[in-house]
Amino acid sequence: MERIIAKYYIETPFDPEKAALILAGEQSSGTFVSVPGETEDLKRRFAARVESVHLLGSVSQPAIPSPKFTSERYQRAYIEISWSIENFGYNLPVLISTLQGNLYELSQFTGLKLLDIQFPTAYVAHFEGPRFGVAGSRASTKVDGRPLIGTIIKPSIGMSPSDSAKLVKTLVEAGIDFIKDDELQSAAANSKLEDRVDAIMRVINTHADKTGKKVMYAFNISDELDSMLSRYDYIVRAGGTCAMLSINSIGLAGVKKICDQGALVIHGHRNGWGMLNRHPLLGIEFTAYQKLWRLAGVDQLHVNGIQNKFWESDDSVVQSIEACLTPLFSRETLLPVVSSGQWGGQAFETYRRTKTIDLLYMAGGGIMAHPKGPGGGVVALQQAWEGAVKGLSMEEAVRLYPEFAQSVQKFGQQWTWMQCRPLSSPIMVMILPDLPTP
Repeated sequence: MERIIAKYYIETPFDPEKAALILAGEQSSGTFVSVPGETEDLKRRFAARVESVHLLGSVSQPAIPSPKFTSERYQRAYIEISWSIENFGYNLPVLISTLQGNLYELSQFTGLKLLDIQFPTAYVAHFEGPRFGVAGSRASTKVDGRPLIGTIIKPSIGMSPSDSAKLVKTLVEAGIDFIKDDELQSAAANSKLEDRVDAIMRVINTHADKTGKKVMYAFNISDELDSMLSRYDYIVRAGGTCAMLSINSIGLAGVKKICDQGALVIHGHRNGWGMLNRHPLLGIEFTAYQKLWRLAGVDQLHVNGIQNKFWESDDSVVQSIEACLTPLFSRETLLPVVSSGQWGGQAFETYRRTKTIDLLYMAGGGIMAHPKGPGGGVVALQQAWEGAVKGLSMEEAVRLYPEFAQSVQKFGQQWTWMQCRPLSSPIMVMILPDLPTP
C-alpha cells in the first residue's frame, strides 16, 4: 500500500532516532510494552516507519519543560514518519488522530510540531477538494485582474438584521466584492440567522438585478451539524453564494459534510489558530494545516496579513499565501484570505512580497472607519491595490488617489504605532509629521 509521510520538528532529551521510533510505535501498532498480538506480520503491514532523522543541534533549555525528564542538552531534529494508508483509509478524523494525536503527550519530547504532510496522488484523488477555490470565487464575484476586496460586519455582534442590511447596501453600492459575518456572530439574540439572510440577500439580489454583479456574503453557519445543514439550505434558497465556517471549532468531519453539499463557496475562518501554531515547537505549521482543510473541501482560508495586528511574522504570512496557491495535484487552489488590521497601506508590501493578486483582501476598520465612510474605504482599497500592482510607491499613490490619501491620514499613525517599529515610509513622515516615536 502507498504511504503518507509526515515531517516533524522535534526536541528531545534522548537520542532523536530512538525518540522517533517511540513516536512511530505509539502512533501505529506499538505501545509501551510488547503485547502478544503484535506479530512481525502485523508490524510489517501496519507499523509506522521512521523514514529519516536530520539532526539540527542542541540547546541547554527545553522549549517545553518536562516534569519527568531533565537533561543538560536537548537535541533538535527534523524527522519523517510514514504510515500505510491501510491504517486509516480515507477517514479524516482517524488520519488526524494518527498524525496529531497522542504524540504530543509523549514525555520523550520537549517540543514537537507537524511541519508538512506528503500525500500520494491516489489518496488526494479520493477527495473532491475545493469545489470553487480561486477560480470559482472570482467567477462568482466577477472580479478579474485584482484581488477581491472584502470586509467584515462591524460592530462584530449586536447589530439587528435591518441595521446589517443597511450597511451592506452602502458597501455593495460602493463596489465591494465580499462581505462576511464576524466569527462571533451566528445567531445572536437580536439577529436570527434566517432573518439576517432575508434582509441582506434582498439588498444583494436587488443590486445584482440592477448591475449584474452579485456580491458574495459569507453567512456564519457554525453550529451543530443538523443546524448547519438547515442553515446552508436556507442560504441556497435565498440566492446566497457563500457560507462561513469556524473550522477549528467544527472539526474536519463537520466541515467536510458541509463542503460536500457543493452549492456554496466555503469560507474557512481559522479562529483559534494561535493556539495551534504560536509556539515554535508545538502544534502544526500552516503548510500542513491547509492541506487537511483542502481535503475537506474548504475554498477560502484565512492567512493573517502583512504587517498585521497579531503576533505572526510577515515571513510566515507570505509562506501561508504561497502554500494556499501551490497546487495539490490537480485540485483547485485555495483562495488566501488576507486580514487582521489591514488597510490600503499594506497593499504595497503585500504585493511586493507575494507578487500575486489571487487574494481576498479583507479590511474591517480599514473600510468602515474611512473619513468618507465605508464607501470611501472600499474605493481607497481598490486604489491602493491598483497603485501597488502598477508599481507605484506609496507617495505616488497618495498624490494620484484621493481616497487612499485620506486612508493614510486616518490610519497611518495608528498603524505605525501598532507595528512598534520606526517609520520606513517617507510618505508617512511627510503626512504625519507629529507621529510619536515608539
